[in-house]
This record gives sequence, structure tokens and C-alpha cells, in this order.
Amino acid sequence: MLLMECSNIKKYFGDRLVLDVDNLKVYSEDRIGIVGANGVGKTTFINILSERLKSDEGWVKLYGKYSYISQLEKPDNKIITDEMASKFGVANTWDENMSGGEKTRFKLADGLGCNSVLIFADEPTSNVDIEGIELMEKKFAEYKGALILISHDRSFLDKLCNKILEIEDGKIKIYNGSYSNYVTQKTKERERAEFEYEEYIKEKKRLQAVITDTKQKVKSMKKAPKRMGNSEARLHKMGDQKAKANLERAAKNIEKRIEHLEVKEKPKKYEDIKLDITDSNRLHSKIIIEGRNINRAFNGKIIFNNAEFSIYNESKIALIGPNGCGKSTLIKMIMNNDNCIKVAQGARIGYFSQDMSILEEKLTIIENIMESSIYNETFVRVLLARLLIKGEDIYKKVSALSGGERVKVSFAKILVQDINLLILDEPTNYMDINSLEVVEKVLKEYSMTLLFVSHDRRFVDSVADSIMTIENYKIKTFKGNYKEYTNSRNIHLSNDKEEIEKQIFLLENRLSEVIGRLSMPSKKDNVLALDKEYYDILGKLKNLKQNK
Repeated sequence: MLLMECSNIKKYFGDRLVLDVDNLKVYSEDRIGIVGANGVGKTTFINILSERLKSDEGWVKLYGKYSYISQLEKPDNKIITDEMASKFGVANTWDENMSGGEKTRFKLADGLGCNSVLIFADEPTSNVDIEGIELMEKKFAEYKGALILISHDRSFLDKLCNKILEIEDGKIKIYNGSYSNYVTQKTKERERAEFEYEEYIKEKKRLQAVITDTKQKVKSMKKAPKRMGNSEARLHKMGDQKAKANLERAAKNIEKRIEHLEVKEKPKKYEDIKLDITDSNRLHSKIIIEGRNINRAFNGKIIFNNAEFSIYNESKIALIGPNGCGKSTLIKMIMNNDNCIKVAQGARIGYFSQDMSILEEKLTIIENIMESSIYNETFVRVLLARLLIKGEDIYKKVSALSGGERVKVSFAKILVQDINLLILDEPTNYMDINSLEVVEKVLKEYSMTLLFVSHDRRFVDSVADSIMTIENYKIKTFKGNYKEYTNSRNIHLSNDKEEIEKQIFLLENRLSEVIGRLSMPSKKDNVLALDKEYYDILGKLKNLKQNK
């Protein structure tokens, strides 16, 4: 069933044409993920599709009720049903004092609870912990309507989408399948474009060589020998002129063939970025960061209770866990040289914080980075270009940058400093997928110690060789990548479930026995004790079934 269509959409910002979309139709079975670099107009596009923003040209038609979920905007309704509130673990009334995760859950409950046939979602996973993202995936997967979402979370797009809509240079292109299918198709497109360009250049060079050879033949045609008489010389000259004309005509024909060759643009090739780290910069301690007897509480809420951890040299540690468990607190304790945490002597920390306070608002991008860079400007320009900040954009003032651009500039500034220990607090928020993959590649090849916080599962799995979690006020470390960690955790949970099922079975059998003895007690039975045991078993069964 058709739910939305648009035609000849154009949107300008000043003189710049941001969107130029011929047409798009969305059907009830569509799950569309919108991707593209920061600033290409993804949010503008879904705002036009949802009629929250008017296009300068063209038209949009919506057939049926829709919901809109955005990280940056308040929910459409401030009150949700008790049923939806219970499903998402939030209050049924919107409160500005809710945590970021609670606000997202409330918006999700609101969007899914109003019987819409189409949901627009703009970066719903930003600032949401892994548990919240997995809940969102589950609820969106259960949703029966169509879905149009913007996300930089590749795992999220893979789980939910059957189409990927790419925005580039104002145009849209749709790829069928998940995000991984889209990547495969893009890779094949790029390989095909490279092959066609090489074939075009090869054919062009061959034809140019034929032209050069033909012109050389024209030049080398000999004049009539002196011994020839006038008649013979005239005949020779006529033959030469005819041959020359034929050759010149052939050369022109080949030139026309070159002109009519289908021109193939050279595909973009990006330079790899390799951070040069000298041996004199390296730390030689076995343990780079160590914490012992860590205790911390805020307003009576315990964060750490006699916790401890060790981070070994050249390890890449992902610190993960639900919002509010103490991840950022631990990072700040490390940065503030807390008494219970020891950092190796000689450590020079590059620190990315969520407030991006490393940037000077009044300076340009290139000025910001070069003021503390140990690399030359050419390297910095290459790094920025790989992060999709190119050409004249490097002269933009930081005060004029979007959130995503600020993240990329902050990251670039940290990377090129004189550092030997990298600590990143959620560097992937608001970063477009292309830039995210560049950051991922750089960090995978980074040969020094890295500690980072991220809720992006694919990023964590790709970069980290160890997983650190905060559970029950303690800090635990798992040696292995994220996939290995989740497999290990699932086995543990599976074993726990088997044990719970066993306990439920035994308790239910005992309950049947107690009920039987209470209904027909013998002289030996203590009815009061049996009655107490009956209620004890009921309470235990309730707790066990809740934890299944």
C-alpha cells in the first residue's frame, strides 16, 4: 500500500541547491535507512517528506497518520498510555528532568503507541546505551508500519532496513537490501567505475597514438626525386597529395572518435592515513593505567565500591555499559589524576570529551588543528579531506560548524598532537558513516594504548581487543572483541536460564505437594508452617519468573 509520494522536490539554502529529488514512493512494507555525509540534507529531507518543512519546488503527499521521533525535538504527545510506559520502563508523563535515555524511550513509546502507519526517526540511537538501542531494534522490528530513519549506527541499519537511500550532491539513490548489502553494491559500483575509467583511458591513449603515428607518416612523405622529369614529378606530387589527404582525413576521423568516446570521470581515491609514532614517544610500562580501591558515590547513589582495573600497554579497551553506570565518571577520574588511579609516568594523553572544549571558537578549522599539531599542514589537510572536510571548508570558523563537523575537527586535532595515550568519550556521536569508518580504520592501526567509550556496537567490535564493563559497582575486563564478549555473555545467561528453569520446576513440584497437604492435612502436619512455606514458594517463583 502506498503511504507517501513526492515529486520534483527542490530545496535551496540561500543560492545553494541542497536537494534535487525527482521522485520517491514509500510503501507499507518499506524500511528505509537514509545515509550520507554530515550536512548533505538528511534531516531536511525527512522534514520535507513529513511536511514539517516546505520545499521550494515540488510536492509531497502523505496517505495516513505518521509519527516523528527526533533526538533534538520534544515528543508530539506529553502523556502516553500506562501500557506503553510499562513496556518502555518510563513514566507516562513527559518530564524535562528525565535522563537522555529516558527521554528517548518516552519518544519511542509515544511514536509507536499512536497507531501510525509510517514512522520518521531522526538519529534515534544517539546518546542511547547499547541496552536501549537493542530495545529500540526489538520494538521497531515488531512495528507493522513503514519506517524511514536516519542513523549512523550500521548494526541498527542492518537489523531494521530493507532499503538504503543515499543522499549525495542533492540527489538520492536507492539500494535494495540492508546496510551491508548497500556497502557491497557501492564497492561493486566503485570497482566497475575504476574498470570503465581505465578502459576509457586505455582506448583514448591508443587512438591518440594512432593519430600521432598518422601525422608522422604525413610529415615523412618524400618529395619527388630531382632526377624525375616534370611529368613524372607532377604525377608523384599528385599521388603524395592524395595519400596525405587520406591520412589527414583518417587522423581527423580518429580525433572525432576520441571526441565521441563516452567520458568516464576518474573515481575518487582516498589516501590512507598512517600516524607516525616514533619509539621515543612510546610508553614502556607494562600497565598504563591502574585503579585500586575505587569508591565513589553521588547524592547517596553508589557508583563504585572497592572497584579495581588494569589497562595494559598497547591494548584497545572499549568501556561499555548502560547510561548512568559510571563510564564518564571513571574517565574523568583518570583525567583528574584521582588518588586511587595511577597513570604510567611519561603518559601524554589525548582526550576527546563530549563537550568538545578542545576547540577555539574564534579560530578556523585549520588554525585550530595546526596550533598543536606535530604533523605538517599537508598531512592535516589529507586527514580532514578523509573526514569529508575539504577545500575552502578548512577555513570555516569553529563557531559556524555543525555538531557532526565539530566532532570530526576535535578528533582530528587530538590525533595530530604529541600524544602516546588516547582516551575517547563517545567520539562516534553525530559523525557520518564515511567519517566514522575513517576513524575506525585509523584507530585499528593505532599502535598505542586506547581507552574509549562508545555505544556503537560495530565500531566497538572493529576497534577493541578488550571489553571493560561496570557491573554491581565493580569494573570487569573481558579479553576479546565485542562479538566474543556477547557470545560469552549469552552462554552465561543461557546457563543462568537453565538453572532458573530447574529451580522453578523443583519449586512448582514442592508447591503442589504443599497445596495437597494443606487441603488434607495429616496429624503430623504443621498447618501454620505449611501455610508460611506456601507463601514463601509463591514469592520465590514470582522472582524467578521475572528473571527468566
